[in-house]
Amino acid sequence: MVSVHPSGKQRLKYILRNPSVHETQLSSQMALTIMETENVTLEHHGLFHYEGGWPREVNINDEEQTLRHRKKVEREDSWGQQVLSMIRSVIKVAEQNNALNIYQDFFAEIPPDVGHDIRMRYRARVANVFHDLYLPPRQMNLIEWMPNNDRQFMAQFMNQFQESASGRPGQDRLRLLTDEPFGGENAFYTWDVKNPLKPKLFYDSNEPVSLAKICPKDENNIVGGTCSGKVCLWATFRSGMPLRTCPLEASHRETTSALCWVHSKSNTEFYSGSLDGSIKYWDTRDLMMPVQELLLETEPQERQSREDAHGVTVLEFEYTIPVRFIICSDMGHVFVGNRKGMTPMETLLGHYPLFAGPIRSINRNPFFVKNFLVTGDWRARIWSEEAKDGPSTMYFRKNSQIACGAWSTGRCSMFVTGDMKGVVDFWDLLLHQRKPILSIDFKVPIKDVVFRPDGDLLAIALQSGDTAILTLDEAMRQATGKEKALIGAMFEREISRSKILEARVEEMKLKRRTMLQAEEDRIRREQEVKTALELDPDNPDQFVMMIEGDEQFRTAISDFQDTILAVERKRSKRQVTMERTVFELVEAAEELLKGPATVYAPPSDGPASEPREQQSPGGGGSRRTSAQAQGPTKASPEA
Repeated sequence: MVSVHPSGKQRLKYILRNPSVHETQLSSQMALTIMETENVTLEHHGLFHYEGGWPREVNINDEEQTLRHRKKVEREDSWGQQVLSMIRSVIKVAEQNNALNIYQDFFAEIPPDVGHDIRMRYRARVANVFHDLYLPPRQMNLIEWMPNNDRQFMAQFMNQFQESASGRPGQDRLRLLTDEPFGGENAFYTWDVKNPLKPKLFYDSNEPVSLAKICPKDENNIVGGTCSGKVCLWATFRSGMPLRTCPLEASHRETTSALCWVHSKSNTEFYSGSLDGSIKYWDTRDLMMPVQELLLETEPQERQSREDAHGVTVLEFEYTIPVRFIICSDMGHVFVGNRKGMTPMETLLGHYPLFAGPIRSINRNPFFVKNFLVTGDWRARIWSEEAKDGPSTMYFRKNSQIACGAWSTGRCSMFVTGDMKGVVDFWDLLLHQRKPILSIDFKVPIKDVVFRPDGDLLAIALQSGDTAILTLDEAMRQATGKEKALIGAMFEREISRSKILEARVEEMKLKRRTMLQAEEDRIRREQEVKTALELDPDNPDQFVMMIEGDEQFRTAISDFQDTILAVERKRSKRQVTMERTVFELVEAAEELLKGPATVYAPPSDGPASEPREQQSPGGGGSRRTSAQAQGPTKASPEA
């Protein structure tokens, strides 16, 4: 309103002031608060409305009642307005459906780089972290989700290898952080996914617990193994000490390192394994003595020995295949067991060397149960029972040792591995087989990874005693329509490749064995010829020694002598019946016709000589024959 011009006099009076800093705060005090609310899941569903909305007193099967009710509604004044509003909404939806051809391929000519930024990304974020209730924190061992409650999981701790800040075990005593009683130093807990402050239940023991397993078919039982080799049984929904514990004389000689529940009518039977090489078959109703026991030998015999037994690291059982179970050893071998076997030879059907060190985990694909994810040393291998002695179908290498692995329960082509450096890798076989699609670094060695049955959450056990729950994006938990068919074809193709390679290896082994046998035969023949040429003719003992030293010749002589003795023995037992031939019978008949022979004495000196009759030795009649006086007479032919 008023224009005031600067004054020159006032400018001359202006004095520069020394610089100074003055702070003022005229705004209101603000605070930043971050709250994580519960996610709301929205889904779109189609609805086909055939006929409905009838009152309860109207029978829709009676045409008269329905017709009467229609006429009653049509007489109302609001009926026309309701029909008009419904027609407007229906027309709008119909126009939307007719504007787009759902069977046409749109944007097919656009290059793939344009849609690079709008594709579904693979991401996972930490939804919750569960800390150990003791300080310093105990080492986490494994995690298991409750079979029929996807909001709860069991976290098992082991304090045997706990080290203090000074690096020496046993210097710092464990201290409980809460005032509420949650068991002793060997306790492990059941948590709720939404409440990381207080566990739902706890299970305690007088000895350090090495591992624990929940029965998949009967969630009321939890079986565990201790570091002294014993097995224990807890009630799942009741906190406290174990209900039953096996005695020390029936337990393993070393730490119980593997457990698995098996199929039974009562859901009370399970296997336990230890690093001492023994596998025991138990029934939870009587833990005083195992039902069966065997040693994990590569070549089982009727009488087993612990010297040749492998230590058991993992046991696995699938309820859809109730006869078989899988055993993994600390020498990198995978054994296939038969539950119906009564002897060690019948129980252990075969073994396959897969790794150079102990196998840390084995997990079946939930969609293709014959394919396993096996982790050990620096590799994760996908192995199939159908490959037998051949190489495994696929394997994945890392610079650090892989500690655990698990198949996704939502997608059949995705699995997760955790290594000793604390990196969790997500692998998708259909996208890439050389590098993971997502990696998360926790800076702490990973002990176990387990997917929730629906595949939405992933539980990760850290060696520092923490448990991280990861929420997966939609692209990592939902499969596409063709994913199962594609991964099934991939598994079949890899198994066929393994069988072809196995057949080729067997062919090469047979060819090499044949060549070695031919070479050995040639060398033996050359030695025989050389020995024959060097034989000294003046030394018969050398010839005898050569014959005695020839094993093949000795065998032939022994066989010949046995044959001769057998022929003589057979001849001595034979009975011979002497029968006359035709010629002998004719000669006998002629002898009978001739009769007895007549013998004449020489003539006497008298004038008249009378012939003498002599009876033949054979008896019979006599004949008179005239004789001349001059001398002896010759018998006639008729005589």
